Amino acid sequence: MKRIAALMALMILANCGVDGEPLTPQSNATVSVGTNGVSVGGSTSIRKGNVTLGVGF
Repeated sequence: MKRIAALMALMILANCGVDGEPLTPQSNATVSVGTNGVSVGGSTSIRKGNVTLGVGF
């Protein structure tokens, strides 16, 4: 979990590029309850033109 948080922080820092305003990351979080218990997931992505960089867990 610490690695994911560090990677997300690095993505936010890298987002502050020199070619203009920073890009806004898009985040998604899910919580599911089923017969097997509770599962939690999430993802963050940044899109610039035709390129999308995403991280999920």
